[in-house]
Amino acid sequence: MDLLAQAQAGFQGIDAAAAAKALALKNLQKWLTDAEFAPYRPQLEWLIGQQQWAGLLDRFYQILPFGTGGRRGAVGIGPNRMNLWTLGASVQGHCEYLKEKFPGHAQLSVALAYDVRQFEDKRKNYNPALPNPVLHLSSKGLAQHAAGIYAANGIQPIILPSGSPRYLATPELSFIIRLLKAHGGLNISASHNPPDDNGGKFYDERGGQPVPPDDQIMADLVEQVTVIKTLPFEEAVRAGKVRLLDEAPHMAYIELCRKQALLPPPRFDEIQVVFTPLHGVGGMTARETLEQQGFRVAPVAEQSNPDSQFTNVTQSPNPEVPASMDKAEKLAQSLPADIVLSTDPDADRIGCMVPAGAPSAPWRYITGNEIAVLLTHYKLRTLKEQGRLPSSPIVVKTDVTTSLVTRVAQHFGAQVVDNLLVGFKYIAEVLWQLEQNGSYEDVRGRPEDYVIGVEESHGVLVTPHIRDKDAAGAALLLAELALDRKRAGQAVSDYLDDIYREFGYCRNELANLAFSGIEGKEQMARMLDGLRSKPLTEIGGLKVTAFEDLRDENGRCGPLKGATDAASRNVLVFRLGEHGRITLRPSGTEPKAKAYVEVCSPPRKDLAAAVAAMQQLAKKLSDDFLEKALGIVGLKPPGTSR
Repeated sequence: MDLLAQAQAGFQGIDAAAAAKALALKNLQKWLTDAEFAPYRPQLEWLIGQQQWAGLLDRFYQILPFGTGGRRGAVGIGPNRMNLWTLGASVQGHCEYLKEKFPGHAQLSVALAYDVRQFEDKRKNYNPALPNPVLHLSSKGLAQHAAGIYAANGIQPIILPSGSPRYLATPELSFIIRLLKAHGGLNISASHNPPDDNGGKFYDERGGQPVPPDDQIMADLVEQVTVIKTLPFEEAVRAGKVRLLDEAPHMAYIELCRKQALLPPPRFDEIQVVFTPLHGVGGMTARETLEQQGFRVAPVAEQSNPDSQFTNVTQSPNPEVPASMDKAEKLAQSLPADIVLSTDPDADRIGCMVPAGAPSAPWRYITGNEIAVLLTHYKLRTLKEQGRLPSSPIVVKTDVTTSLVTRVAQHFGAQVVDNLLVGFKYIAEVLWQLEQNGSYEDVRGRPEDYVIGVEESHGVLVTPHIRDKDAAGAALLLAELALDRKRAGQAVSDYLDDIYREFGYCRNELANLAFSGIEGKEQMARMLDGLRSKPLTEIGGLKVTAFEDLRDENGRCGPLKGATDAASRNVLVFRLGEHGRITLRPSGTEPKAKAYVEVCSPPRKDLAAAVAAMQQLAKKLSDDFLEKALGIVGLKPPGTSR
């Protein structure tokens, strides 16, 4: 029996749709016979010999989806994995898109960035004794491969020299695109994903990720790619087809971050900051900004070096995970320090911890929503006190980010955009509309009126000159907030609690609905269909006072602009009176969904009672919603009896 016949027989025992099996066999045949895939065959033959049918089916039943910004997923062999072929097809499609978008331009250019990742098969999916084209494949290698494709298509790639010890963070790429007037950008990174993952995320000439309908146009062109033009990177460099970055753009980026300061630099011994990049690139952005602005920074030594495997990080290199900052907290307690700051591997997310009591007590972890509230309040208050607040200040946030940001912003007379879909690209789109039209919906102003943009997943942008979330600017303002409060004789945690007393306490919880296997996507789709056709009328004892389906073309989002727009708008909102809501948003690439639960109390001086009541209510709502939503497809939340 030949290899394909073995796979066909093996797939019969997998519980998956016949269409998925048929497409997997079609793709597998191509990878087993076409010359361009010959380097992958030893591992494919081994996987078939080992009868790894479920794994093979998952690798081949689809091409890794090109989402709203690009492709991201596990590195590996097959069209449903990140590798030179899946990235190459994306880049070739991007080349076609740029040529259509900018016809007649003599020289198109694209800026490229990459993080520290390198594939080492931590999950032990492949045979280490056989040749493996993806083993040791790094973000840098992927970026240089992409640069060769751009060069072969007559588009000038802008990238760091091969010998450079530096990396480019996500926000720095956004800045460089705008600074050098590039026509687009590509970032090779999987952000805070596990070390065996990687991805390619595309940017437009504005420095942001494309939004509908532009992202749909690019996705369609990617799907049409049949031939990938390429040049070896070093050959493209020797031929003068590559622009190599010098230090000037980086210095300009750091200077821009420093200009966001609201206070004069501190005295050397006035404040102590502990910082960790979690083995990523944040030391070259956030730490450098802090130090150049005069802050005394104590790095977490064992996490400061770029490390593709994030060796010394607990759980995940993600500031959204409190355990990732355990070593930083220990160092801060020993010094002692005034604040802990962290960045994720591509330095767009910011993490924070602050003292919460006695020197030996555990520090207080500041959530992404709390960072958003703190920085919104601090910047608006400080600008107002200094007489520098714009006459029509603008604050921007995504819809699932805490409503407390809106309350705070309106208190200071700011205009607020707070109904955006999840994704920082929508905040960038607001800035673009302000830049081009002087308005966004009913908000009037220019980019110089922009004060801050925030999202719940630890994303902050404090300047309109960058169009993606930026941990460096956020780190500087958080350090200044700690300095400001220290000078006032108040802890940052007490400052946050005072905000809660004045504006009300909002409890924001994130509940995950996980499904398994290929059939998991079908179950998730059926769950959403069920909730759409028969929306819940009561959750956790509270009446659903309004239900909103963001895919409804008669609703506030208007007509759909394509498949990518439909994916972004696959969101259901259940409003529970004036102070509660649950927002359900499925992943576009994985069989999982997120339920964002929010309950808010009115202002009250007895904060402890408000916190206890909102925590209890949020848990009650979350538990009941998960049980009812999963029950539509015959499932129960983990930990419940069946």
